[in-house]
Amino acid sequence: MSFAKSKLPNVGTTIFTVMSALANEHKAINLSQGFPDFEVDAKLIDLVHQAMRQGYNQYAPMPGYMPLREMIAEKLYHTYNIEVNPDTEITITSGGTEALFDAIQAIVKPDDEVIIFDPAYDCYAPAVKLAGGKVVSIPLNPPHFSLDWNSIKASIHEKTVAILLNTPHNPTGTILKEADIQNLIEIIKNTNLYLISDEVYEHLVFDNQIHHSVLRYPQLRQRSFAIYSFGKTFHTTGWKIGYCVAPPELTQEFRKIHQFVTFASPSFVQVAYAAYLKDPEHYLTIPHFYQRKRDIFRKLLQENTQFDVLPCEGSYFQLVSYQRITDEPDTEFAIRMTKEIGVAAIPVSVFYQNQEQNRLLRFCFAKKEDTLHSAAERLSKL
Repeated sequence: MSFAKSKLPNVGTTIFTVMSALANEHKAINLSQGFPDFEVDAKLIDLVHQAMRQGYNQYAPMPGYMPLREMIAEKLYHTYNIEVNPDTEITITSGGTEALFDAIQAIVKPDDEVIIFDPAYDCYAPAVKLAGGKVVSIPLNPPHFSLDWNSIKASIHEKTVAILLNTPHNPTGTILKEADIQNLIEIIKNTNLYLISDEVYEHLVFDNQIHHSVLRYPQLRQRSFAIYSFGKTFHTTGWKIGYCVAPPELTQEFRKIHQFVTFASPSFVQVAYAAYLKDPEHYLTIPHFYQRKRDIFRKLLQENTQFDVLPCEGSYFQLVSYQRITDEPDTEFAIRMTKEIGVAAIPVSVFYQNQEQNRLLRFCFAKKEDTLHSAAERLSKL
């Protein structure tokens, strides 16, 4: 029996799955999918084992383990100088992706429009479409991928329900600046727009710059779902634990969706994170840790390859232009590079709704230094 009508007729297997499978097949160095190849802190592993032995192996509360939510509230106070109610404003989810999905489903109704900035992480648009909404894509242009506030303002009308932000940005590595925030405040002040702010790379901000979370600004916080990920911060992407911070009335709607998507995330992992967060150094040292990797990888590419290296202000992704190497479309080049050179990357066109070709690739530098050196040596052969 054939399937009658797909809800996502133009969606196939994600490029991340495709490139990782290709990397495994050809024994390539995988700089495509965004996950570390180094070990998790042994202290955190021990805390997980301890929680399991203590009996935290059944369902956690639907909103999340309360001591973890309390530690998140404490972290937000120290990080952004804000007070958040852990009972009514914080919800633990099965990764940032679930939180994004829940927020979108909570507010988007059929024919509503959501503004998304291309290139955009690939889970945004499908979630909007599954809610019956329409994606309004505003392109960000290389090399700086800055927001065009005139275009944004012109795109807002009576059907616009939300703007989906991402800072630090995947895949471009850009971050929102104070001027961007002020423009955003001005544009939405007389509207009923919601904000969904993907801030999973909040601690991966470089060169002594700060992360401009929407939670820092009362005018934005009151209408925002701010989304975070322990996987990105603590190198535990496979554990799939994230959280959403939102005002009580938005959290109430968010949890209506969350309870029927995953209900609750693994209890023993939540207990471990709650204990681990008691030492702020575990996240305060992350910017320096990843900036060192960024600097090493950028230098290797600049000194040993024909790639042109674009700016990277945050996240653990580095964009490169390959215009001096080939005229091939980026997906074809990424596949050939994986097979022939033995390094896997993500073609940036897949992050655009119209598959725009700028001849750019995305590398993940959340890797051991030996991995980065080996990858650069192979890439030097291009």
